[in-house]
Amino acid sequence: MNAWSPATLRRTGQALLVGSLLVSSMAQAHPHGWIDMSVRVITNDVGAVTGLHQTWRMDPFYSLVVMEELQQVPGTSLEQGLDQLGSEIRDNLTPQHYFTEVRIGEEPQTFGEVTEYTALARDGRLTFMFILPLATPQALSGQVLEYQVFDPTYYIEMVHEEEDNEPSPRALILNGDPDCALSVLPADPDPERVMQAALLDVDEEGEPGLGRHFAETGRVDCR
Repeated sequence: MNAWSPATLRRTGQALLVGSLLVSSMAQAHPHGWIDMSVRVITNDVGAVTGLHQTWRMDPFYSLVVMEELQQVPGTSLEQGLDQLGSEIRDNLTPQHYFTEVRIGEEPQTFGEVTEYTALARDGRLTFMFILPLATPQALSGQVLEYQVFDPTYYIEMVHEEEDNEPSPRALILNGDPDCALSVLPADPDPERVMQAALLDVDEEGEPGLGRHFAETGRVDCR
């Protein structure tokens, strides 16, 4: 096993927790872990998008390591550890824009400060939930909203929740207009990018932006 210290994880922009991220020495290609995610697009009373409510479920092995480490901290309950962990995740992901890109039409969106978030243990999985607000609410009627959520270095693969090898009905939800069409588009990376990722050893990072080529796209079409 190879142990990744918190300092190393923070330095690479992939720090999601306090403690070690253990990676099997048998793994010779990216990614080395995964997150199952679901997204709820939040709208206000006039139908403008105000933010994305995201739920990230860490993979079972990663979750097990974290839970064991949190339970070993003297004088700290699991709940207290999870509270601290939630703050660490929020702080570490803020400079990375929460691994999220959002476009409405052709316009990239900027984000406000994340103030609503929590880390919890659910069904044996470490789960991080947060609301990522848009800097300014944006009208959705007649528009197409698209988002991607990805680790830029593709160390961690981020995919929407699945059922029977298809995106789950809960993977993408829209508050409000029922006439909008929702879809999750699979990634279609260039074979060269696939080879580039496969050649990365366990102690190597991908080039900045590599993860974008492997990202699914959530789409809300309200035209």
